Amino acid sequence: MEKTNVGITNIIGEGTEVTGKVFVPGSVRIDGRVDGEVTITEMMTVGRSGNLKGTITTKDAVVGGRIEGTLNVKNRIELQKTAKVSVDMNCKLLVIEEGVVFDGTCSMTKGSDKQEPLKPKA
Repeated sequence: MEKTNVGITNIIGEGTEVTGKVFVPGSVRIDGRVDGEVTITEMMTVGRSGNLKGTITTKDAVVGGRIEGTLNVKNRIELQKTAKVSVDMNCKLLVIEEGVVFDGTCSMTKGSDKQEPLKPKA
């Protein structure tokens, strides 16, 4: 039988603090604090009270809280209006709502995992 991950499979609740190396096979909602190296195989949702610091790798991300460090996303990042991020991001698709506080860099891939620099228009 094939295992499928539907919806959020893990929750780190408000008031919870996790430090170290974290691996989530599936999706996670973070409303607490996480510091360290975080790997999530599916969707990461950071609630308004969520606070992450470190190196984060995931397939997709929706951020409404705070992130500081490096954010490597294979597909799509959505920064909601309550997000405050100080990160170096890598992704294919990026959505930023009005009101986001963003400090850092963003590198985007174009349909593949290989980085291709944008060429200026002549």
